[in-house]
Amino acid sequence: MRPLLLVLTVIQNAEARAFVRMVLEGAGHRVIEAAGSSQARALLSNGLEPDLLLCEGSPINSSRTSPFREFLKFAPAHKICPILRLNEQGLRSEAVELGINRTLIMPVTREDVESVIESLAPAAAQIGAARDLSCDCGNPAAGPGDSAKWASDPPDMPAVPYVEELGGKSFFLAASPQMLEIHRQVKLLADIDVNVLILGESGTGKEIIAQLIHKNSRRSREKFLKVNCAALPADLLESELFGHRQGAFTGAINDRAGKFEQANRGTLLLDEIGDIGVQMQAKLLHVLQDGQFARLGAQETTKVDVRVLAATNVEMEDALFKGTFREDLFYRLSVFTIKVPPLRERREEIPYLIEEFIRRSPAEMRNGFGSSLPSRLMDVALLYDWRGNLRELLNFVTRAIVMRDADAATRELEARVAAFAATDVRDRFVDAAPPCVGFRSVVRDVKARTEAQMIQSALETFGWNRRRAAQYLNISYRSLLYKIQQHHLRPWPGGDPQQAFQKIQSARNNAV
Repeated sequence: MRPLLLVLTVIQNAEARAFVRMVLEGAGHRVIEAAGSSQARALLSNGLEPDLLLCEGSPINSSRTSPFREFLKFAPAHKICPILRLNEQGLRSEAVELGINRTLIMPVTREDVESVIESLAPAAAQIGAARDLSCDCGNPAAGPGDSAKWASDPPDMPAVPYVEELGGKSFFLAASPQMLEIHRQVKLLADIDVNVLILGESGTGKEIIAQLIHKNSRRSREKFLKVNCAALPADLLESELFGHRQGAFTGAINDRAGKFEQANRGTLLLDEIGDIGVQMQAKLLHVLQDGQFARLGAQETTKVDVRVLAATNVEMEDALFKGTFREDLFYRLSVFTIKVPPLRERREEIPYLIEEFIRRSPAEMRNGFGSSLPSRLMDVALLYDWRGNLRELLNFVTRAIVMRDADAATRELEARVAAFAATDVRDRFVDAAPPCVGFRSVVRDVKARTEAQMIQSALETFGWNRRRAAQYLNISYRSLLYKIQQHHLRPWPGGDPQQAFQKIQSARNNAV
């Protein structure tokens, strides 16, 4: 049985990076992306031990030397695989001289990546038997035998999620592989005082990740401050960040320290950084370069020691391409990048989040409500896509508690799910799969389609009662939740279960 691998990638070409990640994660492997060689070295020197290091030979139009020699200080040659261009024969010769005999040539194909994984399988099998690939983050539910489960079956989610208190009403919860991986990355950053860029849709919990980074850092005893860069016009934002002298502008009746001064020796979160103007970006870049700035209306400069975290829901690659965000500022902010997945990609956490939201709500609000939502409502909550992510889920739970009408809340969610399914599910089932290269890829694709068909049939037969379907399929309830998420399964709107199954089966047969 082929084990799952932990892969560190250092690929600057955006298309190649995205493609490699898609292929690896599609096969179930874990991927950590480093923005450059310096970040990769920082990760490796702080305990990261990947099974495979995929690194681009050198950036386009760059005269810098290859990073191979540096990587060999942290990883053996058989775990390093450079990705080179056809005209980089010199780099290929250098790699061979250093004992690195495995290379890929751009453009990388699916078969290329799979061949590298196959060649690592024997060595990784020995490592995988003794190492838990899911997370080394103090999760009480994780044990040394968990990696065997990852190698044979989909991961059964921990019976108790990992929850870390962040003060006030904030908390970090992880029960999915994605969030457990983020927690592991935060632990790696504990002793590395670098800027971090946090990406993700609105409401996914980017500020929570920032608070988690601060709490686990050496600056945890100092201040953690936040500035919403999108909420203020440019002139007020400058004053908010850098402060002002008395008389600097109308209404400036006193000297005032900005957030950079207030957060000295602590952490400053620049939320919605992707929405600030180009002029303010230039001023931020100057502060990040030397830690110095001048208050509005002041001649002298102030020097501060602040760790900067930035968060945005803007697609940064598009912003860089369009020129709305400075490339030099982006690289200053993204020494380390964390991508927070939307809630619909970690549905197994929804029941835990709902329970936490209810438990943390004011006692007078939940008086007589109970400690959880009815099972029917919980099942529908697992189906809904929650485009507003955690914020939408919290608002829904709060409204359900206040109204104390679970049936009405259930009908509301069912209507939303049905509306989405009616326009989306048929297209999803009849869309042909992308072409696969190689016999193994074809076999995996057929296996996945057959598995999805069996699960869909069981769910429709039992009216989408997941616990009964799990018993029928002889898998655990949480494994079933994982499979529903993995295959993007939804109820077929209208008709009885048998007719729905026949439609699904027919559509999939046509797709194959």
